[in-house]
Amino acid sequence: MSTINHHIPKSIIAAYAAGNLSRPFSLVVAAHISLCDTCRAELSAHETVGGALLDQTNAAPINDTVKRNILAALDSNMETAVTFSPNKRSGVFPGPIVEALKQRPPKWRSVGRGVKQCIIESSEVGSVRLLHIPAGQAVPDHSHNGLELTLVLQGSFSDSEGRFGVGDVEVGDEALDHTPIANDGPPCICLSATDAPLRFNSFIPRLLQPLFRI
Repeated sequence: MSTINHHIPKSIIAAYAAGNLSRPFSLVVAAHISLCDTCRAELSAHETVGGALLDQTNAAPINDTVKRNILAALDSNMETAVTFSPNKRSGVFPGPIVEALKQRPPKWRSVGRGVKQCIIESSEVGSVRLLHIPAGQAVPDHSHNGLELTLVLQGSFSDSEGRFGVGDVEVGDEALDHTPIANDGPPCICLSATDAPLRFNSFIPRLLQPLFRI
């Protein structure tokens, strides 16, 4: 695997460790951590600190109603939690993606100009999808209404922020306006999570946006 140069921000890893990330972003973080020793160590450090804080906290009695509510909340969080699996892999897909796909290959759908997508999950909190972009093809120029995390699984792409290869993550927010282009070589396959629709700068992509749920 090529050297990973673009990592998950520490603040997002801290939120992941605390269980405060939505499922779409958690999937990207878990997949990246499955590939990245540096961010796996960062996660371990956050978990160690969290465990130490719990050990130093004095226990307090709680009544049965509060206990039931806590257990219900924990069960709910378990349904949305995404854990990293460094030893599980299927082709270019790390363990967390394999599990999110329910051990099945992606169901690709064309979005035009050779670009394909597979929507893994979509809800009111955001969406996460796989993108398959042929070499030399660009994603229409766009900015963001919220946060976007994009993890490269195969090939690479470049934009105004630099080159992103396998394992790299690009963090996009309202300040980023870019036109990602897949570099020469194998098709670029990415995992991308967003919590709000993109803002496309051209009319046709804006017109097709509801159809492709981007």
